[in-house]
Amino acid sequence: MARAEKAGEEAEAPLIGQPLNRVDGPLKVTGRATYAYERWEGGPPLYGHILGATIGKGGITRIDTTRAEHLPGVHMVMTHHNAPPQGTRDESTFLEYPRAFTALANPEIHFHGEPVALVVATTLEQARAAAGLIDVTYAVERGRYDFAARLDHAHLPENMKIGLPADAAVGDFDAGFAAADVTIDQYYTTPYGSSQPMEPHACLVVPRGEDLIVHTSTQIVDMARTSIASTLRMDRERIHVVSPYVGGGFGSKLRVHYETILAAIAARTLNRPVKIALTRQQTFPLVGLRPTSEQRVRLGAGRDGRLAAIAHEVTMYTNPDVEYAEPTAATTRSLYAAPNRLTRHRLTSVDLPRGEDVRAPGHAPGLLAVEGAMDELAHELSMDPVELRIRNEPELDPERGVPFSDRHLVDCLREGERRFGWKHRPTRPATLREGRWLIGYGVASAIRPHPQWATRARVRLEADGTAVVRSDMTDIGTGTYTLLTQVAADGLGLPPDRVRVELGRSGFPVSAGSGGSWGAGNSSTAVHRACAALREELLLAACGDPHSPLYGLDPATAVLADGGVRVDGMSGPLPLAEIVGRVRPEGIEAEGAASFMTEEPNYAAYSINTYGAHFAEVGVDADTAEIRLRRMLGVFSAGRVLNAKTARSQLMGGMIWGVGMALEEAVLVDTRSGALVNRDLAQYMVPVHADIPEIDAVVLEGFDDKANPLGAKGVGELGICGAGAAVANAVFNATGVRVRDFPIMLEDLLSALPPMEE
Repeated sequence: MARAEKAGEEAEAPLIGQPLNRVDGPLKVTGRATYAYERWEGGPPLYGHILGATIGKGGITRIDTTRAEHLPGVHMVMTHHNAPPQGTRDESTFLEYPRAFTALANPEIHFHGEPVALVVATTLEQARAAAGLIDVTYAVERGRYDFAARLDHAHLPENMKIGLPADAAVGDFDAGFAAADVTIDQYYTTPYGSSQPMEPHACLVVPRGEDLIVHTSTQIVDMARTSIASTLRMDRERIHVVSPYVGGGFGSKLRVHYETILAAIAARTLNRPVKIALTRQQTFPLVGLRPTSEQRVRLGAGRDGRLAAIAHEVTMYTNPDVEYAEPTAATTRSLYAAPNRLTRHRLTSVDLPRGEDVRAPGHAPGLLAVEGAMDELAHELSMDPVELRIRNEPELDPERGVPFSDRHLVDCLREGERRFGWKHRPTRPATLREGRWLIGYGVASAIRPHPQWATRARVRLEADGTAVVRSDMTDIGTGTYTLLTQVAADGLGLPPDRVRVELGRSGFPVSAGSGGSWGAGNSSTAVHRACAALREELLLAACGDPHSPLYGLDPATAVLADGGVRVDGMSGPLPLAEIVGRVRPEGIEAEGAASFMTEEPNYAAYSINTYGAHFAEVGVDADTAEIRLRRMLGVFSAGRVLNAKTARSQLMGGMIWGVGMALEEAVLVDTRSGALVNRDLAQYMVPVHADIPEIDAVVLEGFDDKANPLGAKGVGELGICGAGAAVANAVFNATGVRVRDFPIMLEDLLSALPPMEE
């Protein structure tokens, strides 16, 4: 039960890693955890409704709001005519998220559904009714909506996410590929995708003098604050963002969107609280899309399966006004060994909603292609797909030439192979049947970088011996409250019920928020270091105070456990509350931090990633081509697990999303108008309970001491990486039909299914 550091080594910390139930669970199931739209502050709010454009490209030539303005209850109708001046995007910032996000700034229309007006009324019903009375006339321009028809117009990105190079090359790919005994050269396509969190994008803005209190659903509080201030041309200290509970984000809440900016403008203009929530139909165009892509993967190998050359070239869509380039080909850079390598990214401008982050940007769609190609190579070589992957395991990062910090991909493959019963896999496709069902097995590897971003947290010990943790870090349903409770409880030797975690307020120490699988590692490291600093200060004070029972003892020998302190030379433990009450009756606090990864030497000296192996079994109806997932297993390596229950939940959620990517999810575009055709959850297919049998996620024990002091890495996006490829490979193993255009549809299989045996 010791929770201290002695002689430079971390003592045993049993709470970290345990499957502690969510400490915020009782609040959520009883409705006491209030989300942005449920907040009530400053009196009865007004309600806003956004009216979207009905064209995909052009401009507004006339907008008549007269009838809407005269409807009972309407307080304001805002258009580009009366919207206040707003700030401009600062392209020099490293990330997109803190930049200004303008709305109703001019009459131009850049995509179908773009806001053309905001109605604010006493009730939501009045606002929606008034919006329907606004008469808009457009000058329609010819838009570019067909990505596939514009592939010849691809261009080099100006910037890639997080500063990655668009292109990379090692050795001589062309020569290596030409000399290979066996080659694969195939194109794979992935569709537009959408984040659809359970909690809609919503905001309540309350004016308070010169300040704005912004209750919004965001993943990064500080960057939301900066974006709002930049857009409204306000001092950011006048913006107070509150986001203690977020009902899912998946990347769509990394930055603020129209509902937050328009609510802030309206509240400031009317000097009244204003609420706006996007409808589900509005969410599709207004919060951005995962880019559709065409990916060319070329593999060249010897007859022994060892790769001599690997190339991954990606062309994806971008909105012409706001460039967005997913690092899709970067997926391949650290995955397999090959002396000759090539990766490229290109963009094709299409007049559709802006591209934005969707869970595991780049790696989720990239692994669909790369791991499909590896399966094709294994089939061509008549080699076990697991063995092919293991045969191409690199000793060093194949492009950077640095060691891996903690790589256990082979262990994941071997453990999954054993647990799944991979030896029963049919070696020839379309040979295993159960009645009318064709049965197939598939495998795929997973890799996801582990980034680190600057994050701070403050921990305070009160005189009664309770601890309070504060950070503007968010909990997007991933369990942050619980993880930080465990870290602080271990760091201070307290039971979990003596720790209170407070998150999601801009007045708290600044964090990098939740996203990119960095949230848990960053915030836990900051809290861990804050506890260490607090512990040291308290013990030094107590051991140096002549009136303290610890006076004269060596603080380096102290062990904090079970709410007490034991130091060598004491007859028994002393309650922590007694020490704090004696030497710091006003309480004591300290801050801890995680640094940005460029400031951490380990990130330059090592390749730091998380890994996994997915195994899937599917059944395909030989008559109808209906595909049914029968079982699925994921085995993962992510360093030290902070909470076994929440980690498994995150991984399983990612795996389920991967099934959706393989078999169901696709945003469809009307290439005549630029409208998103299936912009609701009645038509945008996602897996439901009937689609998902019992699946399992296993995390190998580990500790990556190069990642952070806790040895922990993020798992939030790892589960989706490679999951869809395992399912697609299983479909091929079941049917002998290789589908490279995702998602896999019935019509892709029907005409090529093998005949039923008599």
